[in-house]
Amino acid sequence: MSAFTWPPESPPPAGVDRPGASTCEPGTHERVPGTHERVPGTHERVPGTREEIPDAAHEQVASERDRLASAGEQIPAAVLVPLFIASGRSASSPQGEPHVVLTRRRAGLRRHAGEISFPGGRRDAEDADLMETALREAEEEIGLSRAQVTLLGELPATSTFATRYTIHPYVAEIPAGVAWRLSPKEVDAVLELPLGEVRASATKAPIERRGITFQTDAYVLGEHVIWGATARILAHLFERLRAPTADAQLALGSGPP
Repeated sequence: MSAFTWPPESPPPAGVDRPGASTCEPGTHERVPGTHERVPGTHERVPGTREEIPDAAHEQVASERDRLASAGEQIPAAVLVPLFIASGRSASSPQGEPHVVLTRRRAGLRRHAGEISFPGGRRDAEDADLMETALREAEEEIGLSRAQVTLLGELPATSTFATRYTIHPYVAEIPAGVAWRLSPKEVDAVLELPLGEVRASATKAPIERRGITFQTDAYVLGEHVIWGATARILAHLFERLRAPTADAQLALGSGPP
């Protein structure tokens, strides 16, 4: 498998600090190769980010979230689905192999610990729209600058059953070789996985939650098990994504190819 995990086991490239170590439903970082572990640090917020929002705004968002959940209404959230074309060509991929970027959540989190998801989260009070939510969360969780993002379109929204989120996925093309900066509070590793291998790994997998084991649709690549809302988003992506153009550009169609 040509996947990649950040941080890698070998020393990082010059200029990159040596690494330290989603909105997802039960089942949204490392090079496998293809995964990246987080860079040590405190991940300080810059002015204007949500940690500087007045307490009243935080309380308003939390209060509204609790109200919607208690009323059985869906809570709006968004994720970014970053794609890139890896260098190197083959007979099956003459323009290069498309890859998808996912995150692995930290094991100590209260919800969805250790699960694989896309960078994202619920809409905050300062977000102009859900696309802004997806871009902000990707920047906060994995250090993906908005200047590196070319939006391709939006996939159908998917809902979570237990947490009552409605997740809006925004697909974007990014350059290959991004040096990830992981949030030490949320993200354990970044996964850069070949889309062809992800698609071929579709299966039914046993998942255990709260002492109950059940079978569900999933993508299983080695130790990586992708399920729940993240798996449903990937299924929608495979229906819409077109093969790279002659100049190695990605695009979404309006339906299955």
